[in-house]
Amino acid sequence: MSHEAAGRSDEWYTPRYIFDALGLTFEMDVAHPRNHTHTHVPARSFLYEDGLDHEWCGLIWMNPPFGARGAVLPWMRRFLAHGQGVALTPDRTSAPWFRECWPQADLCLFMPKVRFIRPDGSTGDSPSNGTCLWACGDEAVAGLIRAAGKGLGILAEPRRIAA
Repeated sequence: MSHEAAGRSDEWYTPRYIFDALGLTFEMDVAHPRNHTHTHVPARSFLYEDGLDHEWCGLIWMNPPFGARGAVLPWMRRFLAHGQGVALTPDRTSAPWFRECWPQADLCLFMPKVRFIRPDGSTGDSPSNGTCLWACGDEAVAGLIRAAGKGLGILAEPRRIAA
């Protein structure tokens, strides 16, 4: 998620201000680090390991591992198929995975670079790119609209073009 952590850790925590702006409570965090010390995710339940292999329910929060090339795509496919929640990814609009997923989202919010929280609680350096929140479902869309109204980022609605 951050250029400083390349290859060292996939465990980075989303800062509280993002959840405050969304104003949502999630049923489940499907890719949560095992250590809860520095978490701010307002979720009722958490999946710590093998989140792709477990059943998901309700409105979900997903900040998937970004580490390996192509690691985000299986998570995004599952998120989009689930159809209810908010996902956080890099805003790599030129990446094939991003272009594949874009037309399937209900709404996206492009944020400035987010300084994620390290496992020790300190704030990381700015990543090399911005961050995108993806919404699927009405409740998630309302959260992104609320966050944009609080200045969190710029909204974009994917246009679905018939072939």
